[in-house]
Amino acid sequence: MATAIRVEQTISTPPETVWAAIADISTHVRWMEDAVAIRFTSAAHDGVGAAFDCDTKLGPFKLTDRMVVTEWEPGRTMGIRHDGVVTGTGRFVLTASGDGTTFAWEEDLTFPAWMGGDVGGALAAPALRRVWRRNLGNLKSLVEGWNAV
Repeated sequence: MATAIRVEQTISTPPETVWAAIADISTHVRWMEDAVAIRFTSAAHDGVGAAFDCDTKLGPFKLTDRMVVTEWEPGRTMGIRHDGVVTGTGRFVLTASGDGTTFAWEEDLTFPAWMGGDVGGALAAPALRRVWRRNLGNLKSLVEGWNAV
């Protein structure tokens, strides 16, 4: 059974501006505290089929998350498949909200037996939610800072 995690942030800029900040996947390390490095493993660096390894660190835990982009709707949705140690799917969904954007980060993750399987996923979920909320706060500051210039 997968562990479902969802966090959301309102950003005071339109979806196109938020998309401009996330479309270059290599820059996600600027606002994701748990993403240490990103290395593309495909010729494509954006769009469906782009594949990359992301070195991830959460507290004492380090792993390489292998990902492939499965969904790419500029200004709306970026979906990925996790093919590393932890498997599953994730999506960034941008929705216009007044003059701004609601950014939803949704993940359905399956943890391997050596990480506790379903129990490990349930125990990890609160920590992942905290980190991903901070990540979205970082993205909000970055994007709204662009607007202030």
